[in-house]
Amino acid sequence: MKRYFRQTITTVLSAVVLIPALTVPAARAADKIVIKLGWATSDAKQDSFAIAARAFKAALSEKAGARFSVELYPNRQIGDEKQLIEGLRLGTVTAAVISNGVYSQVVPSFQLNDLPFLYAKESQVFQVMDGDIGKKLSAKLEAKGIAMLAYLAGGYRHMLNNKRPVLTPADVVGVKYRVHNNVALNMYQKLDASPVPMAWGETTTALQQGAVDGLDLPIGVMDSLKIYEVVKYLSLTGHTYSGAALSMSKRFFDKLSDADKMAVRQAAQVAAGKQRAENAANEQKILDTLAKKGLKINEVADKAAFRTKVLALYEKLRGDIGSDILDATLASVK
Repeated sequence: MKRYFRQTITTVLSAVVLIPALTVPAARAADKIVIKLGWATSDAKQDSFAIAARAFKAALSEKAGARFSVELYPNRQIGDEKQLIEGLRLGTVTAAVISNGVYSQVVPSFQLNDLPFLYAKESQVFQVMDGDIGKKLSAKLEAKGIAMLAYLAGGYRHMLNNKRPVLTPADVVGVKYRVHNNVALNMYQKLDASPVPMAWGETTTALQQGAVDGLDLPIGVMDSLKIYEVVKYLSLTGHTYSGAALSMSKRFFDKLSDADKMAVRQAAQVAAGKQRAENAANEQKILDTLAKKGLKINEVADKAAFRTKVLALYEKLRGDIGSDILDATLASVK
């Protein structure tokens, strides 16, 4: 009778809100809990999002045996990042790996992690996000219906374009860069570029047609996205650390037993540790592969010149981020 009741409710709700079958958050076969985990990039071996997803699936299996079934949906199969985060809030998506900039659209304080030239080294990112500041951000996100499970590595974002190699700020002037969030928009405006807000799903076509000249990405996803097919130059600007996170619908998470919640959280932390290490180890390998596939790669010697032009953003975004969070972060990364 209980099983029949659950099936009836699921059928009715799906019919009312017209949710496609893939995006229904969880199904229970006997005692098995199904987690549908989506992300926007590929399932390639070295893709940083895919590494996290696979590591979470393996860790949860180790922690809870057959209690959970984690189904993986890469390549925007259940939505792009905007759709995934909306689905998490509504409860129509179970879990997702999403980049930091999209979280900031829901909780503006996440713009902290998109500030250009904030983190001098990757260890500072994890020091901040694994500590009290990360906990404050997680609490704000939970109030919006999303349970934060683990902060992940993404690597630094670097500029790619079809116009010219970027060596100085002058090389960015007038170039049409696709931007993925408000902080990036402001950064490129400060550098006198021509930023164009655009969802990822539209970007490849826009590059091919010349609607935009370039974009920025972390190294970890460049090969799996075949970015060398649509841009010529990669300049290692390292202007922003590309954070990401594994999160779950709070509606779904709250229905789990205490033991299941603990298993999920522990598995997420194990996955984050593995993903951070593997992502860092893969970066040079990916750069070598990109060079072999024709991407022209250059170092950027004077990053201080770029930083000087964009520092005003810190104060401009203080109100959105929160003075307590911004000041604590700046003190932590000195």
